[in-house]
Formats: sequence, structure tokens, C-alpha cells
Amino acid sequence: GAQAPMLFALAILAVFFVLVALYASWTVPISVMLIVPIGALGSVAAMLIVNWLPVSASMANDVYFKVGLIAIVGLAAKNAILIVEFAKSLRESGASLIDAATEAAKLRFRPIVMTSLAFILGVLPLVLASGAGAASQRSLGTGVIGGMLAATFIAILFVPLFFRLLTRRRKEGAKPAEVAPMSPPAPPAH
Repeated sequence: GAQAPMLFALAILAVFFVLVALYASWTVPISVMLIVPIGALGSVAAMLIVNWLPVSASMANDVYFKVGLIAIVGLAAKNAILIVEFAKSLRESGASLIDAATEAAKLRFRPIVMTSLAFILGVLPLVLASGAGAASQRSLGTGVIGGMLAATFIAILFVPLFFRLLTRRRKEGAKPAEVAPMSPPAPPAH
């Protein structure tokens, strides 16, 4: 009920801190997490569209829909991680920032679309459910499918942009540290 916004914020925070530990950076995980609101908006849009259709029963913003929103946090981040990980690797191997972001989106397009469509097709029976408990299944399935569609097809466009903007900002703000030349190790004493 009233704890849903706090739980949603905690889910985002937990995923963010795991990404900070993974990348050993504060800015790279931000480029991943910026796709989460787009996935959430896709969930809400799917629910509104289904409620707008005259042939469907009205769906409420219930606990099942909120569970689906929390699932979208991780699923949207997964798609963004696939792009950011490749972009970061390409960047470290010497590619320019624009080339790294663009090439990462091209390289990961098919795997992201294939895994997301497999997941969406796996959730489709929830949307088409009938009988006992069907309302909760439809609520969960509709939100998750809408969020995954938005997080998949919009992520391909926006995650490279987020990576480029945040990485450039970090690189421009950072000044290179001077490194003292290393002296050879002292010979061992006998």
C-alpha cells in the first residue's frame, strides 16, 4: 500500500549499489539506471492502454502491478548493462567515446531484442489468463510486458546517449594525476 514508493526506491538503490561495486565507478551505473524510469513509464502506459480498451476489464494499480514495476528495475538495468559493458570495454581499448557507444549498441542489439522477446513471450500467458486469479496475473503481466517493451526498444537509443554524456562529463571534469616514475626495486640484501 503506502510502502510501495519506499520499496521501489530501495530496489533502485540496491541495483545502483551493486552496479557501483561492479564498475567501481559512480557515473557509469547512473547511465545504466537512467533507463529504469523509461521502463516504469512503459509499464504505466501499458496499464493505461489496457484500461482504455473497451473490450478489457479495468485493471487497478494493485500490489501485483507494483511487483511488476520492481521486476522492471532489474530487467531494464539488464538491457542497459549489456550495452554499457561493451561500450566501456571498447572505450578502454582505445575507441572514441561516440564510436564505443554506437558500436556497443550495434553489437548488443540482437542479444537484447532476442532475450527480451523471449521474456515477453514467456509472460504473455499471464496477460491472457482466465479463471481464478486471472486479474492478478493480467495486472502483473501487462505491467511487465509494457515495461520490457519500453526498456528494450527505447534503451537501444538512449543508453548509448546516457553513457556518452555521463562518461564525457566525468572525463572532462577529471584532471590527470601526475605519476612519479617507478624506480627499479632495490637488490636483496645478503
